[in-house]
Amino acid sequence: MLAGKPSPLGSTVDDGGVNFAIFSAHATQVVLCVFDQSGTKELAQYSLPQCTRQVWHGYLAGAQAGLCYGYRVYGPWEPELGHRFNPNKLLLDPYAKKLVGEVIEHPALYAYEPNGHDPKSLMLDLTMSDTDSAPFMAKCQVVDLNMAHLAPITALNTPLEQTIIYEMHVKGFSQLNPEISPHLRGSFSALGEPASIAYLQQLGITAVELLPVQAFLSEAFLTAKGLSNYWGYNSIGFFAPHSAYLNRGDIFEFREMVSKLHQAGIEVILDVVYNHTAEGNELGPSYSFRGIDNASYYRLNQANPRYYLNDTGCGNTLNLNHPQVLTLVMDSLRYWVQVMGVDGFRFDLATSLGREAYGFDKGAGFFDALAQDPVLSHVKLIAEPWDIGPGGYQLGNYPLAFSEWNDRFRDTMRRFWRGDIGLLPEFAHRFHGSSDLFEHSGRSPSASINFITSHDGFTLLDLLSYQDRHNLDNGEKNRDGHQENFSANYGVEGSTSDKNILACRARQQRNLLSCLLLSQGVPMLCAGDETGHSQQGNNNAYCQDNPLTWLDWQEFDQTLIGFVARLIEIRKAFPALCAQKFIHNSQSSTEPSFAWFSRQGEVMTKSHWSECHNKTLILVLSAPKEYPLQQTEANQPSSGELEPQQALLLMLNADDSAHEFAFPQLATLAPWQCLLSSETAANEDVDATAQYSLMPRSLGLFYGQIYQAGELN
Repeated sequence: MLAGKPSPLGSTVDDGGVNFAIFSAHATQVVLCVFDQSGTKELAQYSLPQCTRQVWHGYLAGAQAGLCYGYRVYGPWEPELGHRFNPNKLLLDPYAKKLVGEVIEHPALYAYEPNGHDPKSLMLDLTMSDTDSAPFMAKCQVVDLNMAHLAPITALNTPLEQTIIYEMHVKGFSQLNPEISPHLRGSFSALGEPASIAYLQQLGITAVELLPVQAFLSEAFLTAKGLSNYWGYNSIGFFAPHSAYLNRGDIFEFREMVSKLHQAGIEVILDVVYNHTAEGNELGPSYSFRGIDNASYYRLNQANPRYYLNDTGCGNTLNLNHPQVLTLVMDSLRYWVQVMGVDGFRFDLATSLGREAYGFDKGAGFFDALAQDPVLSHVKLIAEPWDIGPGGYQLGNYPLAFSEWNDRFRDTMRRFWRGDIGLLPEFAHRFHGSSDLFEHSGRSPSASINFITSHDGFTLLDLLSYQDRHNLDNGEKNRDGHQENFSANYGVEGSTSDKNILACRARQQRNLLSCLLLSQGVPMLCAGDETGHSQQGNNNAYCQDNPLTWLDWQEFDQTLIGFVARLIEIRKAFPALCAQKFIHNSQSSTEPSFAWFSRQGEVMTKSHWSECHNKTLILVLSAPKEYPLQQTEANQPSSGELEPQQALLLMLNADDSAHEFAFPQLATLAPWQCLLSSETAANEDVDATAQYSLMPRSLGLFYGQIYQAGELN
């Protein structure tokens, strides 16, 4: 073991050996432990000989890629002061690119001695354990990153406003697909298979957003019940792909998947968890960060550092205020872009990442670091704009570079189509791209990530089939999951053979999906919503790794799939649906325009908007016939006489009664063409002088050519 270098952190292989570097501000000694290829037998220990600016490092001459290792870190055992060093515990390298073997739940994984103490004792976590955890721990493996170039990747750089996101689970999407070889199902490789890509292309998807794929672990309380953390929001390795998703055990299977998706025109966005780790609170296991330098990696209670600040609800919160922890996260993000080829990130509980000592700050160090980074400032950045800490809900308050999950869009669309009263103004705000939330800070409609459902909550079909959650399979006595889902069952809880109820639910699926894909902002479709997937009323299926959550390809609703594909086709064909800036009514014929009408065809007035029991609306979105997706000086239309504009007219009836709609009196050049309806697969010309009837809870979308509509409202 030679002195080596303090940079880069992690394990770095070259022709002569491997350099190891690991940060710990409070350690007194760091020992590298080398294991055999199976990771079961400890072969040797080497004390890292140098410490430079709190980075311990050494160079193991003759070592090669494939070497399995872990660390034992010496330092004070002073839980009351925030230090939990215990060299009896084998620890994972925070920069490990690959993990091998499994973590086996065992008391040895805990740095304290839980046995022999009253579980209710206040001293439970204060006695240091002397049991070796190595037999029960996964191991790190040295990787030669020079192999990454074997799967070439060309960036797509799809404009965010033209992006259509498909949120999906790596395993759940492919596990039951009969067109994929059984040995590939549930893996990264399965997503790169022709059957997967053809399906995504059939829909018209431009980006997949993968639930967490960084190495994660299941909580002890789940394994004790025979369950597992299926979603993956319990990270332990920010560089290593989750081993269970590797078909051949090669981390570059992930890059191969990205390469194939890119060749098909589909970007890859990762859902990443940098707000907490799998180590939990003070009673949790010691896998990595806790044993390396607990007081640096985690935000601790300043009055009593034995305990953790828990703004995440998961037991701990990563301390991104510490420069080395911030460096870790930034290095991880760049790794997934530069080495693995991804196109962006969705940050779980992003408010935690923007917390300074005094609370959330849109100018927090992490956000500033992203903004100035030459790599990360050019990828797609999406925030889940809340956590459970004080002032945790921050929708609309993120920096310019971010888009945000818009739960107000979700809740408004659900409530509007459920038939709640007094929602017309709120509906208009959300359909318009939520300018009230984002425009004041100079942001565009693409700041709003619109969704009806996500992995967290009911599926779309269950939203329309269940009044209440049904989570007993989770083993928490149905106390987990959201209580208020703004759902309705329309007469029967769960599945039914009643044709009227089934027809109503089918219309509601089409209504909600239409509003998702026709609204301003970036639509995110949850995988399975287009197929009629049900989780039998479970609205918190995070621990259900079984057919309940896997998409059943044999039972896909092909009619609904075709409807969604048609919606996406319309969205791509009508550029004003993907506007780069908020559309406001103007007198210019060169700009797109929104106009809102009552079902009688009258321009909406203040009194119309205030009719709380009115659940009907007409909107017209018009734009110059050649309106481009991206406006430049070269393609600005010339001034002069008014030219006809292309227009979409949307009639909405969220009432439980049928209504007659009158077409607004607009100068049209041809009959309105019905592009689609939530009642039928309509595609026909319509007489604009006649009344158009919409049955309860339904909509109709029409195309026409008109003269400027913006001046009307």
